[in-house]
Order: sequence, then structure tokens, then C-alpha cells
Amino acid sequence: MSYVFVLDSNKRPLNPIHPGKARRLLSQQKAAVLKRFPFTIILKHEVEEPVTTPLRIKIDPGSKTTGLALVNDATGQVVFAAELTHRGQDIKESLDDRRMVRKSRRRRQTRYRQPRFSNRRNQKKGWLPPSLKSRISNIETWVKRLTRLCLIGAISQELVKFDLQHMEHPEIEGTDYQQGTLAGYEVREYLLEKWQRKCAYCGKKKVPLQIEHIVPRARGGSDRISNLCLSCESCNKKKGTQDLKDFLKKQPDRLKKIQAQAKAPLKDATAVNATRWALFHRLEALGVPVECGSGGLTKFNRTQRALPKTHWMDAVCVGKSTPLCLHINAVVPLFIKASGYGNRQMCGVDKYGFPYRHRQRKKVHFGYQTGDMIRAVVPDSLKCAGTHVGRVLVRAKGKFDIRTQQGRITDVPHRFCRPIHRNDGYSYRSGKRHASPA
Repeated sequence: MSYVFVLDSNKRPLNPIHPGKARRLLSQQKAAVLKRFPFTIILKHEVEEPVTTPLRIKIDPGSKTTGLALVNDATGQVVFAAELTHRGQDIKESLDDRRMVRKSRRRRQTRYRQPRFSNRRNQKKGWLPPSLKSRISNIETWVKRLTRLCLIGAISQELVKFDLQHMEHPEIEGTDYQQGTLAGYEVREYLLEKWQRKCAYCGKKKVPLQIEHIVPRARGGSDRISNLCLSCESCNKKKGTQDLKDFLKKQPDRLKKIQAQAKAPLKDATAVNATRWALFHRLEALGVPVECGSGGLTKFNRTQRALPKTHWMDAVCVGKSTPLCLHINAVVPLFIKASGYGNRQMCGVDKYGFPYRHRQRKKVHFGYQTGDMIRAVVPDSLKCAGTHVGRVLVRAKGKFDIRTQQGRITDVPHRFCRPIHRNDGYSYRSGKRHASPA
């Protein structure tokens, strides 16, 4: 089960409680709902000396999706789990669109200033593009939110996805690490990410994969990462010590693809590596001890506990502090997607660039703004009759549109609307309940 966060009347965090206990407090009117996502209740009385158990936030940073988990180190109970989807690609596309508009205006010789290069400053040390900076800000935002909802005693972060130093020089810390239980996990995890978890020669997925040398060692091939790929057992035996060109002489397209893939960098891994230290320093500034781990250690912990491969499961297994016995029965992860607060565009244009609508400067209408989650109970006398739950698109005339799972409901009067969750720059949905393996 997913636990419920509890605050007292002074908004001090208490220990998360079982959903059944939260329902009793709400039915007895001893508490009220404070937040829907994540679900939080607030007591109607003050707790004089609250006894709280510190929890650990575990973070598995990713280029597109980051796993978050709250774990009790003493009991191994997973209190909260979430998967946070970033909007870095959307930010990059918005910046590209803005750049195209500015360039087109300069080419048309309209009343617009010419580009000036003399007033440009050098980039500061540690500068990151907005698409990468948004990933760090999203994670920091949710760590601070969870800090306000419960007592946080420590943070575990997956600092490195792949330990490149150990992959190139395994003896850098002695043979104990090279021959230990983690041997091979760093290299294999890197190759699984690079070759998209499928055979490089036949493209099969969900089959046992072996590490294979592109240039065979019998022909002078090295053990460097750039010379390794993944192959199924049949393709590995069929290739043997053949040269790659001879093995794929009847498949020139696949040959070119493999040669390009072997030299191509990992874009997603590069984004994570570029932001890992900036994220570490942001978390360290919160004044909470930060533990670091690697992707190989995360996979080792998850494999030893026979857990499935998901982002929030990886977050649960980050770091050496992972309890030996984890209680994840019926945990329902919260899927969070960064959607932003909209844009500043005052004039909408069609595909040809001609304006077709203008936006008002007023953002809030009748107490609602676009993006708020509401519940509307409309009587049968109106065309839009029924109960509708979803995101609202406000109108100055007082008749709103609601985006629901069933579709878009139009012309809903504002007097029938009730707020569920105010727009905070994120959208939410609940995942499937997890059941432990038998």
C-alpha cells in the first residue's frame, strides 16, 4: 500500500500512516485533505511532542524519467514511490522555435534589432543549458516537497550510471573489486543501455544476451568498451572469429548501423553525466547527508532481491544503504510529468504564421486558471450534464472547457466547478499496484 502523509495543525510533518487509518480520521472529521498529489491530510489538532522516524529519499536520475522513493532504513518499508518525467526535450524544441522566429524576422528586414555580438558574455563555469537545468530543478523541487511532508534523515543518489574508470582500468582499486560480486555489472549495464537491450546482429529482444567483441580477440581486438556489443547465443556462435564485414557482407545496412552505433555516444547518458555533480551539490546544500552509488550497484541490489526493472524500483535499490529485505507489497507508484506553467505567447498563429487568436493578460478567471484539476457536477438541464473530472481551460465569459479521460467537455459554467488540485506545473496519474513475487 502507499502510505498517506500527515501534518498537524501547525503543518509540522508526522509519520506517514496506513490508508485505512487516514480514512478513519477523515470520516471522524479529525482531519481534512490538504493535497491530492501526493495524498496528504492535515490534522485539526496540534501534536505537542511528535515522535517521527527519519526516512531516506532515494533518487535514480535519468535523462527522461527519474525514479524517486522514500524508504525506512530500519524496517525496509517503501513508504512512497514515484516516477518523474522531465520536459527537457520540450524546452529544447521551444528554444529552437524561438530561434527560428527571430532569424526569420531579421531576414525579412522588419523593425527588429539586428544581432549584436559585442554585448554577449562568456558562459560561467558550470553553465548548463535550460533543457538540462530543468531536470535538476524538477528533482530539487520534489525533494523539497517531500521534506515538508515527512522527516528526511538522508538522501541516496545514483551519482554515476557507469564507472568508466573501473571499466577501462579494473585494477584501479585492486583485484578485490575486479573479482568481487560487482565484477561485470558496470560494463554490462553500459552495453545494455548503448545497444538498447537487444542483439546487435539479429535485433532479438527479451532473450539472454552475451557480451561480444566486434573485432574478435583472435584478430587483435581489444577489451575496450568501443569494441564490445551485445549478441544472442546463436549469433555469437555463428560469428565466431569472423571479421564483422565478412559476417554481415549480405546485410550492408546492418553493418553500417553497427559500425555507427559502436562509435556513437550515448545522448541520454551524456545528459545524466553532465548534470550529476550539479544535482549532487544542490542536494548537499539542503543540509542532509547524501550517499552516492553507481548504476552497477543499483542493478546488483535489484537482481539480488529479484525485483522487476522499473524506474522507481531502481530508486529503491540505490546505494549501499539498501535494506536486505524490502517491503514493497501493493505499493502504488505516482507518475509525475513536468508540464510547466504554459508560455508567454500572447498571439497564437496557424501553420502559416498568421495570427488567429489573442490571449488576455488576465490569467485567473472566477478563481480558476488553466491547468487546475477540478470536479464539475452539472445538472441534467444543461447540454454538458454529468460529473466531469479533469484539467480546466478557463474562459473570461465564465464557461470553461474540461479535458477528461473520455474527451473534452465544453461550455461548463464555473459555478458547478470545485477545485481538486491547483496547477503546480506537473500532471499526475497513479500506477498499477505492485505485488511481490511469490
